Amino acid sequence: MHPLLISAIAGYFLGSIPFGYLLVRAFRGADVRTTGSGNIGATNVARTSPLLGIFTLLLDVLKGMAAVGIALALSPGDRTVAFVAALAAVAGHIFPVWLRFRGGKGVATGLGSFILLTPKAVLLAVAVFVIMLAAFRFVSLASVTAAAFLPLFTLVLREGHSTQIGTVAIAAFLIILKHRPNMQRLVAGTEPKFKANRK
Repeated sequence: MHPLLISAIAGYFLGSIPFGYLLVRAFRGADVRTTGSGNIGATNVARTSPLLGIFTLLLDVLKGMAAVGIALALSPGDRTVAFVAALAAVAGHIFPVWLRFRGGKGVATGLGSFILLTPKAVLLAVAVFVIMLAAFRFVSLASVTAAAFLPLFTLVLREGHSTQIGTVAIAAFLIILKHRPNMQRLVAGTEPKFKANRK
């Protein structure tokens, strides 16, 4: 089997591991999809348990890194294979087969996937996220803005050729598309703002 296909399949199935759902189910005996926004990602998990939210964030980042790491090991001379694996991991998180293709937003998994491939662009995108979150206190708005800038940063910093940048752009598009309900709530004025839990 071709390394590209292996990497894409491995990336998808790694990305599709629903850590947020599994952690809340294991430690709280609840279905995180029935609380808050109904999302399985770290932000919604943190509404149930800040500690579990942190673990969800870390595990979602790590599964993206693992997907890219496997691809780099399988095809060290072709970074495009790793970019495809990164995209597959993001797609797996957003559309996990285990949860009837209803997953998370893909932000943490995208961070973990692309940090190994476009580190400078990712760091700039993280800076955009932090600035937007500090200014407006909407995690969704910060996430969408950072995702939108990531392909541009990758292009400007020349951290990939056209095909590789294309995979970054597709991943960013999927992340933004998944945030559509959040954007609708922002327009309606009903999107909840981020509140640091000091407990």
